[in-house]
Amino acid sequence: MPSEQFDSAESPHADRTGTGSGRDIALTLKIVVAGGFGAGKTTLVGALSEIRPLRTEELLSESGRDQDDTDGVERKTATTVAMDFGRITIHSGLSLYLFGTPGQDRFWFLWDELCEGALAAVVLADTRRLADCFAAVDYFEHRRIPFVVAVNRFADAPAHTEHDVAHALDLDRGTPVVLCDARDRDSGKDVLIRTVEYAGRMHTARLLDSVG
Repeated sequence: MPSEQFDSAESPHADRTGTGSGRDIALTLKIVVAGGFGAGKTTLVGALSEIRPLRTEELLSESGRDQDDTDGVERKTATTVAMDFGRITIHSGLSLYLFGTPGQDRFWFLWDELCEGALAAVVLADTRRLADCFAAVDYFEHRRIPFVVAVNRFADAPAHTEHDVAHALDLDRGTPVVLCDARDRDSGKDVLIRTVEYAGRMHTARLLDSVG
């Protein structure tokens, strides 16, 4: 679970509400869920959200086949065109707002707005199409947004270890890679906990560097 030190730390990414007594303060954080086309972003947000998730999906059309590479995800029939949104309470003092990004190149202009104020991100990876998440990894690295790579374990996907994926994506040392099932709430919650813990360490380290 996220450390008490991180839960109590002031953060520009936090939305704090309470009764004023100092005992009922709640921390709300924004997490972005990104990754390639068909990696399972909408599925993950839907599995985790305790409210009815907001989805902006449209059916794939014949006219879009030249732009939407469905190799390896032939059964996919719809795609996110703006964002997915959900909310999950990790514990009584910590809630997360989840924003899922669209996966296709032509919707990347939305990413800057969706990522504004985000504490951290989850990059979903599909080992059948691992190169599809390169752009998301580059995006968060260049903007210094902490992220965790979550490998969505599709039944027909080749098996790779966390080390294999980290090496293939050329991740910065220490960037976490975890295995998950985007359909399973408990599995997804474990990913979010790892993400919050990692982001807390990264933001604390940067704060200490800035005052050192």
